[in-house]
Amino acid sequence: VAISDPFNTYALPSETYNRKNLKEDIKYFTNVVLQKEVGIIVCGLPLNIDGTRSIQTEKTERFINELNVALQNYNVRIETADERLTTVEAHKTLKEQNGLNAKQRKSCVDAMAAAEILNSYLLELKRKEK
Repeated sequence: VAISDPFNTYALPSETYNRKNLKEDIKYFTNVVLQKEVGIIVCGLPLNIDGTRSIQTEKTERFINELNVALQNYNVRIETADERLTTVEAHKTLKEQNGLNAKQRKSCVDAMAAAEILNSYLLELKRKEK
């Protein structure tokens, strides 16, 4: 999970959420939306390295559909963003940071990847504004 600053300038890793089941996952993200006053959720879309769809892409889209249903009474939009290579970039960034051992890096790599996804989305928004 990553959250942007109020001006949508940059993303910060927030936490790593380990999926449980659909009901609990939806409840968790609904609570994040309410607590953080989220207006847009950017969900990483897992594609194959060549850009083609995978089984995981379909699973993610089903989850997004369920989340949309759960959030239909809130003013929240769900967008998708290509998540290819974001975990690789997150590992690279974490390795460059001093003081983190392998166990510490593993515990926060998903949150860093989420920040990579959100940062890419925010950069694309800025590019479109120009």
